[in-house]
Amino acid sequence: MKKTAILAAMGTALTLAACGDTTDASTEAMPDTVEMPAEEALAPIEAEPVEAGPEAAAPVDPTETAPDPVTTNEAADAAADVAAEAQAAIDAAEAAAAVEE
Repeated sequence: MKKTAILAAMGTALTLAACGDTTDASTEAMPDTVEMPAEEALAPIEAEPVEAGPEAAAPVDPTETAPDPVTTNEAADAAADVAAEAQAAIDAAEAAAAVEE
């Protein structure tokens, strides 16, 4: 029964997808429209480089920007918990599908 519902839904989706726009793709890909972005990319650059301010040249101490190890470990533990919950949900779904068959 479940497989029949899935096949019916897929058939409906394919039928609706076939009802798309009937525009001819060959008219949309004419050489003048395809080459236009390439011509824009090859245009000369008129902007001048900007000097970096004094804050850009200041060295940064890596210990100031490093994440807190406690926070990092908590995030890793939380991610492991979420992965375990997801695996449990997958296992439960597979067990339920096996019972229905």
